[in-house]
Amino acid sequence: MSVRVLQFGTTGQVSRELIRQAPAHDVALTALSRAEADLADPERAARKVAEHRPELVILAAAYTAVDLAETETVLARRVNAEAPGAIARACASCGAALVHFSTDYVFDGTKAQAYLPGDATHPLNAYGETKLEGERRVLDACPRALVIRTSWVVSAHGRNFVKTMLRLAGEGGPIRVVDDQFGRPTSAADLAGFVLSQAGRLADARAGDPVFGVHHFANAGETSWRGFAQGVFELALGDQAPEVGAIATADRPSPATRPARGVLDTSATEAVFGVAPRPWRAALADILAELKAEQETNPA
Repeated sequence: MSVRVLQFGTTGQVSRELIRQAPAHDVALTALSRAEADLADPERAARKVAEHRPELVILAAAYTAVDLAETETVLARRVNAEAPGAIARACASCGAALVHFSTDYVFDGTKAQAYLPGDATHPLNAYGETKLEGERRVLDACPRALVIRTSWVVSAHGRNFVKTMLRLAGEGGPIRVVDDQFGRPTSAADLAGFVLSQAGRLADARAGDPVFGVHHFANAGETSWRGFAQGVFELALGDQAPEVGAIATADRPSPATRPARGVLDTSATEAVFGVAPRPWRAALADILAELKAEQETNPA
């Protein structure tokens, strides 16, 4: 029998992948757009849970404008903290399990090793603060909640680092990318596939099961933003790959401070769920192949 899933979000990278892959995982997914459930109105959005009575809720919508959150903190907090808390309470009331996505930005990036789920948090910016508050509200309100922290999400959809790099390469100008921030790139398709593959288990699991709580998911392998860019060009352009110059974070100031090392350790996730995220370069190759196929089908 299909798992009944209610999803908040339809246009984000992970949202689109969840919608696309749901049929292959025997998931009956209903996705709510912002017009149908605006997280800026937390209580109204939460009422959708009672209306649909799902077995599993996936909260795949969020306020993600990291720099803008420094000035739109009230809105960011409402969407990233208050709304997840309200939805979590609604899930607890109707017996639904909940998946909520969070970020490596809950850490300050000063740890030399990869971050474990239980490591101390210390966000450096308003976005990270609101996401951390959202984590806490979700876990406090719903004992059957899975919080998934991820990092550097990319796909063939929407705006993201991969598509930006390809655009810059096409423009032909010099390319300089930050080389002192490190993380693990994550394919939205892989993240969505992981969640959907666990939908039945999450829907059936009782409170206290190790599938709930905080887990990390990211593709395998650590790199810098510059290294990521070089990987994009090598796989997409081969011998025609442009040179990528290095730039320090301090030389490209932004309103929000980013962690220098937001590297997530996924070993606990691998042990509990029996998954092994593939290398980020393999995931990237699939994204580039999809973009190429789209370009060939719909040439400019």
